[in-house]
Amino acid sequence: MDSAQRGLAETLRALHDDHTLVLPNAWDAASAAVIAKAGAEAIATTSGGVAWSAGKPDGHGLTREVMADLVARIVSVVDVPVTADIEGGYGPSPEDVAKTVHLIVEAGAVGINLEDSTAPGGPLFDVAAQAERVRAAREAATAAGLPELWINIRTDVYLFGIGEPEGRLDEVRSRASAYAEAGADSLFVPGLIDLDTLATLVKESPLPVNVMVWPGAPTVAELEAVGVRRVSVGTAIAQSAYGVASRVAAELLQHGTYSALEGGLDFGTVNSAVTR
Repeated sequence: MDSAQRGLAETLRALHDDHTLVLPNAWDAASAAVIAKAGAEAIATTSGGVAWSAGKPDGHGLTREVMADLVARIVSVVDVPVTADIEGGYGPSPEDVAKTVHLIVEAGAVGINLEDSTAPGGPLFDVAAQAERVRAAREAATAAGLPELWINIRTDVYLFGIGEPEGRLDEVRSRASAYAEAGADSLFVPGLIDLDTLATLVKESPLPVNVMVWPGAPTVAELEAVGVRRVSVGTAIAQSAYGVASRVAAELLQHGTYSALEGGLDFGTVNSAVTR
């Protein structure tokens, strides 16, 4: 294992220690480079954005090999730690997860997101099965020479509305305990932004809590105040970029004007960001 990669893994671990880590998610090498240049302490990929950039849908639209290759391109243009969204591990079994983790470590990433839904919208793996998949991820990272790999375990209880609303917090707490015992480092709960519920979860979870935000969600300062340790935006930045592309194309084609192009990064800024 490259000593530089292990150093980046230790850096990523340290970034979770004393403040809330904010991760604007990237989807290709150029987006990662400009996000790093804007001051991001680490880069998190978004599986949806990465898949779209390759012309595939989110939800295991890519193979693990293609995803790892795209992650490697991101790693190649930034000097900060990269944590990769590996969806559900590209297969249901612990062995599938292990294969994916091995490739992602080879690609140079030092962290992963691993979700517990069997497919977009659910259902979820049962707790014992997902714990085995987390354990396989930890063992694969160690075998690949990177025992420091940060495992951000995503539970989709809130995102997909699993179970009755009044029972969801208890379900997340139960999963957090099992995932922590299996070797996870943090708990990602997309879909949950209620500050009171988050405050309760933070106090009772054995793992630091990661939240996904969008327009209208609490601010980073508000989330930090209740103890959230990591904030990311999922596919939102990629969606915004594609929104610009759509608006520019529509204006150009329908009106022959170009005002929607205003505000873009200049050529030299983007070009220099990916020049190594």
